[in-house]
Amino acid sequence: MTRADRFNEQEHQVCAVARMIEDGKTYWVAGGGAPLYALLIAKRFYAPNAIYITEDGVNDPQPMLPMEPIQTMVNSRAGYRAVQWGTMNTAGDYACLGYIDYGILDTLQVDLYGNLNSTWLGDYPVEGRRFGGPGGADSIAAMCWRTILMPDQEQRRFVPQLDFISSPGFLDGAPGARERAGLPKDTGPWRVVTSWAVFGYDEETRYLKLLAVAPFVTVEQVLAEMSFKPLLADRIETMEPPTEEELLMLRVELDTDGRATHNGRWVGYRNGRWAFLEE
Repeated sequence: MTRADRFNEQEHQVCAVARMIEDGKTYWVAGGGAPLYALLIAKRFYAPNAIYITEDGVNDPQPMLPMEPIQTMVNSRAGYRAVQWGTMNTAGDYACLGYIDYGILDTLQVDLYGNLNSTWLGDYPVEGRRFGGPGGADSIAAMCWRTILMPDQEQRRFVPQLDFISSPGFLDGAPGARERAGLPKDTGPWRVVTSWAVFGYDEETRYLKLLAVAPFVTVEQVLAEMSFKPLLADRIETMEPPTEEELLMLRVELDTDGRATHNGRWVGYRNGRWAFLEE
């Protein structure tokens, strides 16, 4: 694999999640876009025996690539050679029986305990803006053993209190909070991956913890794009940049018109360091 010297920061996020996929594990992937692209890159290069079920219940397909720009679910190409064409209830049944190891989600907002908002921004229900809602993300966050979250790195995304809770994380962070709400024991958020950083959760407090940052930003830059301060790991690691092989698949076979990455800034390696190219 050849390290890329130029990439979009959102491509960096997708490729970072791809390297977290574990071979032989099962995944429930929200919608299309970045979560699905990360899983398919992983299956090509790192985890060929990973199994996934789509948000709408298509079990272990072999999608026909290149992907069509919009139809990454409820589509014959996306569900080609699937073991089973089910429904969202099918996927939920598998998860509640303990068969799904990981869920992968994107979201509008995430708080310090990993709760998600994809429904409403503003003073609910008085004034604000309504979004599409969680779809199957509430079930993914509730019933998969672990979840990987993929928000953007922005202050308005990382907030101390959500405008609306669409999908559960560790709720109020208290011991046993998920269990008291009727959710399975030992489940919950595992990683939050942005284009700039990787976060985990403290085992005792359930509080968000910064684990690693991208090579083109500093810890201080990451913290400046959050509305609360997370815990910091004793050693903050540096994330690996994408490879040329990952980017080729992402650009040519998956995100063929750049819908998942069009908002990201470009990063390059020059003069011995990584930096945004407009700097």
